[in-house]
Amino acid sequence: MVKNTEAWGSRVGLVLAMAGNAVGFGNFLRFPVQAVQNGGGAFIIPYLISFLILGIPLLMIEWSSGRFGGRFGHHSTPFIMGSMDKRWIWKYVGVFGIFSNIAIASYYCYLESWTISYIFHSLFGTFNGLSQFEVAGFFTNYLDVTTSTTGIPYEALIFFLLCLALNTWILSKGLSGGVEKVAKIGVPMLIVFGIFLAIKGITLKAGENGAINDGVVGLNFLWTPDYSSLANPKVWLAAAGQIFFTLSVGMGSIQCYASYLKKNDDIALNAMSAGWMNEFVEIVLGSAVIIPIAIGYLGIDKVVELTGIGGLGLGFRTMPFLFEQWGPILSALAGVSFFGLLFFAGITSSLAMGTPGMGFMMDEFNWSRPKAAIGFGTVIMLLGLPTIFFFAEGVFDEYDYWAGTVSLVVFALLEAVLFSWVFGLKKGWREITEGADIKIPLIYRFIIKYITPVVLILVFTGALIRPANDDWSNFNPRKWEFHNESIIGQLQHKGIGPNKEWFADVFYAESSGIVDSTYQLRKKHFISVSKTGENGAVQSRQYRYSPTKHYLLVKPGDGVNTGNTIFTGKVINRVFFIDMARLLLLSVFLMISGLVYYAWNKRTKEGRNEI
Repeated sequence: MVKNTEAWGSRVGLVLAMAGNAVGFGNFLRFPVQAVQNGGGAFIIPYLISFLILGIPLLMIEWSSGRFGGRFGHHSTPFIMGSMDKRWIWKYVGVFGIFSNIAIASYYCYLESWTISYIFHSLFGTFNGLSQFEVAGFFTNYLDVTTSTTGIPYEALIFFLLCLALNTWILSKGLSGGVEKVAKIGVPMLIVFGIFLAIKGITLKAGENGAINDGVVGLNFLWTPDYSSLANPKVWLAAAGQIFFTLSVGMGSIQCYASYLKKNDDIALNAMSAGWMNEFVEIVLGSAVIIPIAIGYLGIDKVVELTGIGGLGLGFRTMPFLFEQWGPILSALAGVSFFGLLFFAGITSSLAMGTPGMGFMMDEFNWSRPKAAIGFGTVIMLLGLPTIFFFAEGVFDEYDYWAGTVSLVVFALLEAVLFSWVFGLKKGWREITEGADIKIPLIYRFIIKYITPVVLILVFTGALIRPANDDWSNFNPRKWEFHNESIIGQLQHKGIGPNKEWFADVFYAESSGIVDSTYQLRKKHFISVSKTGENGAVQSRQYRYSPTKHYLLVKPGDGVNTGNTIFTGKVINRVFFIDMARLLLLSVFLMISGLVYYAWNKRTKEGRNEI
């Protein structure tokens, strides 16, 4: 057996790689939207509390667990957790640390590839002269993999494969020769790009280049506190969820990175440095780009409406149009800066996602790093293809929910219990403080042992049984109705609508409204049903059909209610693709578990299970 002897080249490289792992799309696209939707300035209170009682403790747990497991030659969570307790269950809990990275990377690399495409289009002036509607339509067209915006067939697929090939090549170069070098370039670059855009956003003046508000109006709106929101459990749940997204805890990549440290290498200061660097990027830069620029040009009401479709909608459907108001040269520079910082934020995270699975194959099956990198790239390609070809059917969202949300909370909860109560906090605290360059406040002994596990239990329970309308005031198990986004609600397919069968002969309307048109776009046929919402905004649903396979039962001007028949004929409903995505993810988890079982038996036969 060839021992994996890789190591970090420098402390700066390690901290930047860890910070790059944490800094991702969520810092710039998700955080400002979460703040707008959850109390503005008041959101920072539960957010910072969550950082102090969840983020910092989990960072210390994962850094110290990784360094501990690395002493025994383990560089993946199944055997890192197995080194902390010999009972078999912990190795399979550690499977989450490989599974979530693989599953997240499979759609994250696709999202990352969008930024490469948008850098290309920003440089070549694709968005010049386009209206806001046309820029939004460009993104819709791009997601339709059969449509090309450049003349390149299957453009979205090509950019995905290029992005994946770049990740694979960098990973094949090793920690110090690949990952660390990218972090030393990427993290400073994204900060420089972020500062440039933040200055442009904050100094935006009403009346210049079509702006209707000063940029500071956006900052004031974002950070004006609504303290009444603090009484809503949904806000606290959102704050805790943002901490998971922003710090990349509960994934296993931090443990893998830390496993390459030496026994007496500092982890306390390193963990704090990486964590607070991420917070600076998120709170200072992340809040000073999208919202100030968007409110400067579109106004508060329009931006509030747009936040309903999330950060991706604001980032890719709207920002290129807003940059165009600055003229061709500045708009190209702004586009490259914005999508460039997203690219660097994305690739430093996706590289971290590759390391746990590669570490496992290198440790347990004697794979070389290039072979492990190619293996990782191949798996991500195969698992990622459904998110590309069936994006509109919800496969991307399913991957994100189960691998990028639920798995993180479950794994973080279980690793906190293992560290504090099974491994034992006495040994755990010694591991945290050994070689530390700073003194950790003793209060964190209490927080790590009691507060963090309890809060994680509450977060998981809240996500599991979240009530409809987020109304926690009337807890009656017999009448409890689950929120569409709760774990149980997701398993029950709540929110799917009336089309609950995989295959059907009838397609039903999924919302009420008026059939405003039937139209053809890119050789595909659609029915549009619209209604006016409470705020006066027009909400539309488009249903795709085939004139050769389906018989329409409605025409423009008809009113329809949810559940009314729209057309008849053979239909494959969205729920089929959702369930297939879930089964695929479950299969990946079970396959990794099988590999762990095989590797454990292999170690036993070779006499390598002694610690």
